[in-house]
Amino acid sequence: VRRFPVLTFASGPTNSMRGAAFLTGVKEAIVVDIGGTTSDVGSLHHGFPRQASTVVDIGGVRTNFRMPDVFSIGLGGGTKVTGDAAAPVVGPQSVGYRLTSEARVFGGDVLTTTDIAVAAGMADIGDASKVADLEPAMIDAARERIGEMLEMAVERSRISPDPIPVIAVGGGSILVPDKIGELEVLRPENFAVANAVGAAIAQISGEVDRIYALEGKSREVCLAEAEEEARTNALNAGATEETL
Repeated sequence: VRRFPVLTFASGPTNSMRGAAFLTGVKEAIVVDIGGTTSDVGSLHHGFPRQASTVVDIGGVRTNFRMPDVFSIGLGGGTKVTGDAAAPVVGPQSVGYRLTSEARVFGGDVLTTTDIAVAAGMADIGDASKVADLEPAMIDAARERIGEMLEMAVERSRISPDPIPVIAVGGGSILVPDKIGELEVLRPENFAVANAVGAAIAQISGEVDRIYALEGKSREVCLAEAEEEARTNALNAGATEETL
């Protein structure tokens, strides 16, 4: 991390996706990680995040590092809800970390997605009496809009028509309905800390990236040399030899 901090740019979504795979035991799924301001959506393949096959743009800078194929939408636990039952507007503005002081269930005066979830009985957070005056039509309309946003994000991550589960993690995943489109939603135990779980189970690795000349050597010999060097690098990084 000290030598290549750029490689940690996507560690947040990566950790959440690895944590989701660990907590559910599911290897093929779409993961929706919802925090306070955004939802990160990505695809699990063999228990690991699917990697982006194109250049990843970070803060306007084109990078060519290995990154998970993840994108974000402006939907989180602190996302503001405006408009009315006929045309609800969800986000992209958010109260962010000020949720516990500005959301209505915490005594504030800003209507957020968390307030909608509490009013709909999807979550037990704060003081539910503070949102008892919300119109049922507004609650239903906001929930429907949230569902539409999540369905669009999930469909964007699908690469086949096969039905695979959606794993909802992160503190804001209380917003996720039981089904997104025709896909079943899994919400594992300890879903709120999937990110920390993913960081804790990170595996030590060693890798080699070089060009070999096949003059006087067979492809098999070159592969064996590369594998041996990769094993050595993994051991030097702290791996246990029997587990490689």
